[in-house]
Amino acid sequence: MAVSHNNTTKGGSDRPVQERLLDAAEELFCEHGFEGASIRDIAASANCNIASVNYYFGGKTKLYTEVWRRHLRLMRDARVSSIDKIMSQSQAPPLLEELLTSFANAFIEPMADESRSRRLIKLMTREMLDRRLPANTFVEEMIKPTMTAMQKALTKTCPGLDKSKVPLVVFSIVGQLVHVIRIKAMFEQTDSAEMPKFDLTEAVNHIVKFSAAGIRAYAEEKTE
Repeated sequence: MAVSHNNTTKGGSDRPVQERLLDAAEELFCEHGFEGASIRDIAASANCNIASVNYYFGGKTKLYTEVWRRHLRLMRDARVSSIDKIMSQSQAPPLLEELLTSFANAFIEPMADESRSRRLIKLMTREMLDRRLPANTFVEEMIKPTMTAMQKALTKTCPGLDKSKVPLVVFSIVGQLVHVIRIKAMFEQTDSAEMPKFDLTEAVNHIVKFSAAGIRAYAEEKTE
């Protein structure tokens, strides 16, 4: 089957074919899983011919990986940019709380988008049940770049912190933020008057203060 290189759909959309295929594939992978989402259905949903999947992505497996990479790149870039921005604002190192607040907000913002976070959670669930991603995708695409940027930033904002503690520090912060996002979703699904009102901003501020205190305790422990 010949591949159309026209970047417009029959309906007149000027969105690139690759974007339409990624969007269609993501929706179908979320709803039906990797096996349940056929190339034919993906192409039809994207208003493309079937050969477009192989032409642009080299097959369904690589398309699935690229759907994931798109999410991971967005999250990675937001988090690394938040670190770089706060570290370059002045000559002097920023306060530890400023670094953590910037990182936390960058982490929370995309996940707070209900439709996006819902799709990501569905993709994550599908991937956990039926692993299809190449090994180390998460590590190479998101974890390693974020850890590298955060390690440099924490070393400057908190010079006494043992570098060997940095991974644990970052894992702890990320774990708290992920948990807060899940708790927020749980609170929004209940109408019980007995449940306290959930304030995301207040929760993030708590995580920042709690984490900053723990990081400084680590640093002091090293110097004693």
